[in-house]
Amino acid sequence: MFKDYDIILISNRRWAMANILIRNIPEAVLDRFKNMAKNHKRSLQQELRVVLEKTADQSSTDVFLKALELRKKLRKKAVRFSDSAKLVREDRAR
Repeated sequence: MFKDYDIILISNRRWAMANILIRNIPEAVLDRFKNMAKNHKRSLQQELRVVLEKTADQSSTDVFLKALELRKKLRKKAVRFSDSAKLVREDRAR
C-alpha cells in the first residue's frame, strides 16, 4: 500500500501547526500535484494541504455511502451495462 517515501514529522507543538517533510516523491507524482494546484489556482503547498485535509476527513463509511449513492443513480438510468464476465468468457473462447 505505501510507497518508498520518507515522511518525517518535523514539529508537533500543541499550539502550532505541524510541519511534515516528505522525501523521495517520484517526479510523475509531483507533476500531477503541480498540475492539480495550477488547475485550482493554488500553490503546491495549498493544494497538498487541501488534499491531506480531504483525505483525513473522509472515513471509509463516507466512501461506502458515496458508492451506494452512485450505484442507485446508475440503476435509475436507462443505460444498462452488459455482464463483463460473459464478455471475458467469449473473448477467451476465441
